[in-house]
Amino acid sequence: MKSLIEYIAKSLVDSPDEVVVSEVQGERTSVIELKVAKEDLGKVIGKQGRTARAMRTILSAASTKIRKRSVLEIIE
Repeated sequence: MKSLIEYIAKSLVDSPDEVVVSEVQGERTSVIELKVAKEDLGKVIGKQGRTARAMRTILSAASTKIRKRSVLEIIE
């Protein structure tokens, strides 16, 4: 899941080398934290949060396949 979010985020931003993705594993849930450069934050969130919502939907669909729950948090 971590590599999926990292791939999507690096494709969206202008400075892909500043994308940092970390994953906190729980028993049934994993929290994926995404950190990008300040000037790229708007590109990752999108208009009215549409891009972020789309990333969360893709993550949810992929994590359902492995029977886990994943949560995406975008950190400023």
